[in-house]
Amino acid sequence: MDSFDAGAGGILRQPKAVWATAGASVVAFMGIGLVDPILPSIAQGLHATPSQVSLLFTSYFLITAVAMLLTGFVSSRIGGRKTLLLGLAFVIVFAALAGTSGSVGQLVGFRAGWGLGNALFVSTALAVIVGAAAGGSAAAILLYESALGLGMACGPLLGALLGNISWRYPFFGTATLMAIGFLCITAFLKEQPKPARKTSILDPIKALGHGGLASAAVSAFFYNYTFFTVLAFTPFVLDMTPYRSGSVFFAWGLLLAVFSVIVAPRMQARFGSLKVLGGSLLLLAADVLVLGYGDHTTAVVCTILSGAFIGVNNTVYTELALGVSDAPRPVASAGYNFVRWFAAAAAPYFAPKIEEWTDIHIPFVVAAVTAVLGAAVVLVRRRALTHEAEELEPRHASEDGVGVFAN
Repeated sequence: MDSFDAGAGGILRQPKAVWATAGASVVAFMGIGLVDPILPSIAQGLHATPSQVSLLFTSYFLITAVAMLLTGFVSSRIGGRKTLLLGLAFVIVFAALAGTSGSVGQLVGFRAGWGLGNALFVSTALAVIVGAAAGGSAAAILLYESALGLGMACGPLLGALLGNISWRYPFFGTATLMAIGFLCITAFLKEQPKPARKTSILDPIKALGHGGLASAAVSAFFYNYTFFTVLAFTPFVLDMTPYRSGSVFFAWGLLLAVFSVIVAPRMQARFGSLKVLGGSLLLLAADVLVLGYGDHTTAVVCTILSGAFIGVNNTVYTELALGVSDAPRPVASAGYNFVRWFAAAAAPYFAPKIEEWTDIHIPFVVAAVTAVLGAAVVLVRRRALTHEAEELEPRHASEDGVGVFAN
């Protein structure tokens, strides 16, 4: 992990199956921020209000949250390869249908179907990459994190480039890229071994009975509200052309990728995970508060800067969720994501509503408060969040089964 090409198992020397899955993962994560720069265009094209258009995120992540209880159930029965292909098929169909929408209601509904497909795919991708990678899990996880960061960065850029022609084109573009990913996985990825034990739908809920995992999930819930206020509400505040908005969120995504993959691990090694997480959450709170009350230039700078704090938080929360309890990784991850994605569904809906009820500054005040609440949970529950994970034997995803949705 010290090098991107450290021997035969380096990140750049992986089997075709790994590259096919990682490439499709980039496109899957692009789908999260794809609509960012075209939200105002969609609102104009479909004669919808900001709160109505923001339901594109709400429906997407609400279905994603509920689907987290199903992904392990499905993948432990049909295997990782078939789960990936099933998820891709859903995304292809619903992304294409989204581009044909004649009303905001139709678009919101198609995004919900898209969310189900994306949950099935990304919840399985890391486990498949680790299982198929050369040289152990370290390079594979780094490759997955890199795919996540690249997808989050490129999604808004693709949305801007295609959305400048028509708001419908980004949806058709995503369907096309996912179809290519479907073909690559079909051609290059062999079926992965099924886990010895089938996962129950209730297993992730039972895993939340562990105090440490529940604390991580609650803290991440508050953090995700802040995260998705920035992602889903800020484009309306910036009020820029798709090109300019896409450029802002591309820079945001690059910072997210760099701080997630490179900076966060070094900071954790020096200061410890909980101190890094608590400090990063407080800095994020200050950043969004300045974003909400600053002028336009300040809002742009703070939007980009938030990517750094979000990148750090994503990495630390992932490790906490996967290491704080003794539950199998897929089960722990599913329970954790089931809780936190509800905030991702809530923020895009409530932020514009709060603006309608008050003024444009208050949604960012609320987002700052939720980030502080996330840090408070880390402080109060620090003993429950401390676990001897580094003393345990590493558990490869292929041993635990399939279905990890990291960030």
